[in-house]
Amino acid sequence: MVENRQANKRSWFLWFFLIVLLAGCDERVALEPLPENTTVLAFGDSVTYGTGAAKGEDYPTRLAEATGWSVVNAGIPGDTAREARSRLAALLDQHRPGLVIIELGGNDFLRKYSTDSVRESLRDIVRQSRESGAITVLVGVPQFSLLRATAGALSDSPIYEALAEEEGVLLAADVFSDVLSEEALRADPIHPNAVGYEQMATELVALFRQWGLLL
Repeated sequence: MVENRQANKRSWFLWFFLIVLLAGCDERVALEPLPENTTVLAFGDSVTYGTGAAKGEDYPTRLAEATGWSVVNAGIPGDTAREARSRLAALLDQHRPGLVIIELGGNDFLRKYSTDSVRESLRDIVRQSRESGAITVLVGVPQFSLLRATAGALSDSPIYEALAEEEGVLLAADVFSDVLSEEALRADPIHPNAVGYEQMATELVALFRQWGLLL
């Protein structure tokens, strides 16, 4: 009986050690800094394009200035996640990015697409990006509410956190929502202004440093 209890105790400690070890093996922890001139694909809609600010004041340009990366602005005003799925493969083949930043879903919400539909469109985009070998970052987007925007209380739709966890990609949470929640940072109810885009880039840079992608 004593020997059995000791064996069970050793077995329990072994399993505990393995669980702790595996819990610390998140691939995100092992990310290394991306060198200068790394190609980064900023894939999105009018927010990525820079609607609401002058040329050169969009967040991808600001991000390139802050990091030394070569950031390709692949934002198309009015684009939805549903429609954008079909144009990503060609961009991945053309640019071979080391990092892809996905900012989409806002227009899907405005067109009243179901949250299930938006999530699955985003999932397709995330998987295309991830399977290309690129580090993939999903930018959370709010399900827009004029009342919440006026009150400065916008927050990401829950589908972004759930999707990032399910697909094992990085999530830039509340970066866009925080900007739209501040009247001084937006050009209109759904677009940042130049200062808002600069804040988006600044917050992304902070996250990249936190994740180990940038020194």
